[in-house]
Amino acid sequence: MNLSNFIENTFKKLIPAPFTLAVLLTLITLFVAFFFTGETNTNSAIQILDFWQTGMWDPSLIVFMVQMMLILVLGHILVLSKPVSWLTSQLTKIVTGNASAVIIVSVSTMLVAFFNWGLGLIFGAIMARKVAEAASNRGFKINYPLIGAAGYVGLMVWHGGMSGSAPLKAAEEGHLASLFPGAGAEFLSQLPNSLPTTSTIFSSWNLLIFGTLLVFIPLTLYFLSRISESKTVKIEAETKTNHIAKITGAEKLDHSNSLRLIFGFLLLAAFFASYSDEISAGNLTPNMLNFLMLCLCVLLHESFASFLKALEEAIGGAAAILIQFPLYFGIMGIMRETGLVSDISGFFVSVATDVSLPVYSFFSAGLVNIFVPSGGGQWAVQGPIILESALKLGVPLNKAVMALAYGDQITNMLQPFWALPLLAITKLKAREILPYTLVMMLVGSLVYIAGLLLV
Repeated sequence: MNLSNFIENTFKKLIPAPFTLAVLLTLITLFVAFFFTGETNTNSAIQILDFWQTGMWDPSLIVFMVQMMLILVLGHILVLSKPVSWLTSQLTKIVTGNASAVIIVSVSTMLVAFFNWGLGLIFGAIMARKVAEAASNRGFKINYPLIGAAGYVGLMVWHGGMSGSAPLKAAEEGHLASLFPGAGAEFLSQLPNSLPTTSTIFSSWNLLIFGTLLVFIPLTLYFLSRISESKTVKIEAETKTNHIAKITGAEKLDHSNSLRLIFGFLLLAAFFASYSDEISAGNLTPNMLNFLMLCLCVLLHESFASFLKALEEAIGGAAAILIQFPLYFGIMGIMRETGLVSDISGFFVSVATDVSLPVYSFFSAGLVNIFVPSGGGQWAVQGPIILESALKLGVPLNKAVMALAYGDQITNMLQPFWALPLLAITKLKAREILPYTLVMMLVGSLVYIAGLLLV
């Protein structure tokens, strides 16, 4: 048995399905909260269960869920447009084997994910699927799970990119102060009104770290492609039926190019009118990104009918994530209200110095992300602890924010929650890609830690 078969067979025995994993993490969190955060009696058990269900339906988190689902769905719709489909087809033509496939898929996916995590996730999934279709049609062998892992690596760079939840929220006017309700004026005076994305996402050191990953991750995948077994795959291209019935009446509006362009440019005008100040300042927000994605989706699809057909497909790919969001929000509610997040972060902070705090923040964020795979939700509960610690130790706040972002995104290579749309598109299983994404997690961790220590 070769290395790749051994690893894959081992993981098949150890890794449950993503929904089952969410249930197991919920049970672990309930157990830890009950036995290690207070008195073990009936009243505390009822209270913890209340924290759980309250977290599942927290209105602010439900709003966040809608924002994230829109990013994912609109990204999928955009990838299904003709211009982006043409781009993926052209990139696939360059692929001649396993090695070229992992490099092309990983590099293109990471570049797209830096712009938008939802777009990058779906782009990587479709690239992996198209490579498999090309391999099937042209007769060359590939390691399909490895190609799928290459299509998922965008999720280890997204939070440091243009759709990163923590740096985007920190860039909002007055947001940092809102994380500390009831804090005294003396403490609040130490907080800036905002942290512009020029000091986080678009800082020279963050771009340098991203550039380093853009080199080392494809090289690692290339090495894995040389030592792992390639196989012949049989995957047919998805057939799409064209609507050939005669279009009459109001249905003509669904296929009207003129109406689509009028509405698309009207959306684009509203976008620039509403966000001109943010654009000039280099500040981004989730709503801003979703608005831009909606504009592009309408403009790049040839009709509303094409847009709506892509929407139906995109919703299907996001369905599994939608049903798991409340489970992880429940875990977040338990960890926040019982103080588990504070305990985890506090442990690392208690042994930190001004030099080591960003690294410890990185590790604590990575650990919390396994139980709460939501960048925005994690920022809401862990961000205040890390910011307060940074102020005490004199660590630049922008560096502290990015340390949390790096830690949150790196353990996506271990936590398969966000891989669900990719798995639906590629027809792979989480246990098949995880052996390779774990290697990416180790390589990425070394790059991030080195970057945090050298900045």
